[in-house]
Amino acid sequence: MSTKVEKRILVNVPVSTAYNQWTQFEEFPHFMGGVKSVKQTSDDQLEWVAEIAGVRRQWTAKVLEQIPDRKVAWAATEGATNAGAVEFEDVGGGQTSLRLTLEYDPEGIVEKVGDKLNVVDRQAEADLQRFKEFIEDERYASGAWRGSVNEGASVGTPGVGDAGASRGDSGKAGISGKVAAAAGVAAVAGAAAAMRAGKDSSEAGEAASPGAPVTGEPAPIQHVPANSVTSTTSDLGAGGDATVGGADRAPGHPFDQTNGLVDFEGESDGTAEGEIRSAAKRREEPGPGPIPPLGGTAER
Repeated sequence: MSTKVEKRILVNVPVSTAYNQWTQFEEFPHFMGGVKSVKQTSDDQLEWVAEIAGVRRQWTAKVLEQIPDRKVAWAATEGATNAGAVEFEDVGGGQTSLRLTLEYDPEGIVEKVGDKLNVVDRQAEADLQRFKEFIEDERYASGAWRGSVNEGASVGTPGVGDAGASRGDSGKAGISGKVAAAAGVAAVAGAAAAMRAGKDSSEAGEAASPGAPVTGEPAPIQHVPANSVTSTTSDLGAGGDATVGGADRAPGHPFDQTNGLVDFEGESDGTAEGEIRSAAKRREEPGPGPIPPLGGTAER
């Protein structure tokens, strides 16, 4: 089912200025947001590329009637099915009434949804407003073609019936909504398959890996009885006993908390002086006499 759009706008320039600018089809992308490019291959042949609501379409249009300062009518012969006309009317006072009539066939899911949301209708209105701003700012046309095409043919306002040659084309020169939707479904299906394959591969790798984590019950904590480690810090400097894991140390030697830095078996005598100076050094210096060994009596 086709959709018809009709828009009218008042432009504050003379009719010849508005018409001349409109005949510069290849400059349409400067002020028409939905038009990407237009190439005029002859006086009555145009190749269009447009993108509206994310759908890119291409088509070839034939100018069915063109009358200077009055009308340009066209119909697609290939690609996206559309047809229409732009009519110019001098309303006096240097102003021109411009009327756009467009009929098209929405194709595919994307375009049909956009059609329900009046996307093309709003795009046409916005493009006419930009044309108005463009030509009113410049005040003159960037070029002009004053020739005629089928003048007097009275084709009226063409509709999709006049673009019958392009029907069933599905926009083969571009990307229709139908193709885009199919590509989207294929992409989603492919991504789902890839994700599933990756998951299966990961599960198989975990089952075969010798280093895979064990998820069983944690081993219970073994508590060490309080009487298995005994240390009396208050006796360290007084020759107290220390028992670690049931192993007795020699009497008179405190538990070694210096990790071997204090030599209880060699020159050290358990005093602070003995930890920083050797027994030989201490013997060379005069003093009150030799320091009695631990647990014994001094002999002179």
